[in-house]
Amino acid sequence: MLDSCVFVIFGSTGHLSRTKLLPSLFNLDVAGQLPKGLVILCVGRKDWTTDSWRKEVGKWLEPAAKLVDSQSLPQFLARLHYFKGDIAEPASFEQLRNTLETTAEFPSNQVFYLSLPPAEYKGVARSLAAVGLNQESGGWRRLVIEKPFGYDLEDAESLDHGLRRDFDEHQLFRIDHYLGKETVQNVFLFRFANIMLEPLWNRNFIDHVQITHCESAGIEDRASFYEGAGALRDMIQSHLMQMLALVAMEPPPNLDAESIRDEKVKVLKSIRPIPKNAVHAHAFRAQYGRGHIGGQSVPGYLEEADIPAHSTTETYAAMKLYIDNWRWRNVPFYLRTGKRMARHGSHIAIRFKHPPQQLFRETPIHDIPQNWLLLGIQPEQCIRAEVQIREPGIGMRTRTTQLDASTCTPEGCDYKLDAYETLLLDVIEGDHSQYLRSDEVTWAWRVVDPMLKVWAMERDFIQTYPAGTWGPVEANRLFEREDQCWRNSMALDGC
Repeated sequence: MLDSCVFVIFGSTGHLSRTKLLPSLFNLDVAGQLPKGLVILCVGRKDWTTDSWRKEVGKWLEPAAKLVDSQSLPQFLARLHYFKGDIAEPASFEQLRNTLETTAEFPSNQVFYLSLPPAEYKGVARSLAAVGLNQESGGWRRLVIEKPFGYDLEDAESLDHGLRRDFDEHQLFRIDHYLGKETVQNVFLFRFANIMLEPLWNRNFIDHVQITHCESAGIEDRASFYEGAGALRDMIQSHLMQMLALVAMEPPPNLDAESIRDEKVKVLKSIRPIPKNAVHAHAFRAQYGRGHIGGQSVPGYLEEADIPAHSTTETYAAMKLYIDNWRWRNVPFYLRTGKRMARHGSHIAIRFKHPPQQLFRETPIHDIPQNWLLLGIQPEQCIRAEVQIREPGIGMRTRTTQLDASTCTPEGCDYKLDAYETLLLDVIEGDHSQYLRSDEVTWAWRVVDPMLKVWAMERDFIQTYPAGTWGPVEANRLFEREDQCWRNSMALDGC
């Protein structure tokens, strides 16, 4: 049974709170997943009162509320309280502590969710600690921060030092919403609950692994953030590196959070370092230009609002990594992400080697396609294997067929948690399994830091690709052999 708590949201009037946090908490309440006594305290600088804030949030949630019982929205809004405060003012934190301690209906346990720019994390943590809101003498305290966890390796280590100066590691929850997605969670179960795959899950049978996240959307209204981040920081260092760790990790001794995170860290530590003089052989970047998506003309990155005319920020990044351990030695892992691509989607594609004996070399099917195992993250949430079968009739002919293990909501199940809902429940429960540990963040930064440093010095030119395509063809040079290609979708013709 989950403990009741005060769920404090800093930056509650911002985009993340409006589109993800409050809707997710509402859905959890509708599903009966929240503790009865849980209270949501929204912190912001605007002149709201609790009553006017409830009305405002009610407008945001009204479309979702129309799909459920008429009492669900009033029931949820009754959990909401508003606190006017400025995170730049120490007095605001004194007042916040007094509010938390003196309001009778507020439980003693507290979650502090920083829905703020990353530059504010250390300052808010310091201010909370200064008034004793990091102390657990009367109940537990948990601090949740969103990615990016730093700008580069040095900045990430500085952020970590600042946070851990004021909060213990068990109080810190570094959220990566990708880890809450259904298929991502299913990767773990799929690997370790099915013994038939384990003998094949190694360098002896697997040719290579691809991890892809593509978006048809551009940067939209995130110009200031994206110009300072780029595709490598935004997606590969966080989301895709976590996918790699889940695919490549060894079975943990048990299911506790530390055992799982220990195995993920071992993978990140085993990634072969890329020296600066080898960056171009292992990584490729590009930027989208004008093109067409869905029949509509779309502008290039340099034509987007508030983007500098000579920006070399990458909107596409791809890299090749090797994991130097007994299981994966010399198996390439290809990671790729991009904006304004042909289609939106995320998946993991694992290609197996050819059978060692060329049994069919003197038949019409001497060149048999290799087997694939496909793990769809979004929009398709499924696990799919591609195998060869014989076509009926005279002669030896084959075709590729797909065996689909759908992970969609089972028939009769009325509710399905999305990524944020799953992770918010975990933080209330105190489960770190799907949250990043300090050393996970550091080792992931160590992998990409050489690329960031090299690219930061190359400000005169960046390769481009037309919007609405699968990215620059020059990225194919990362592949080890000519028969390797990017797997663009879960369909049979995915290459």
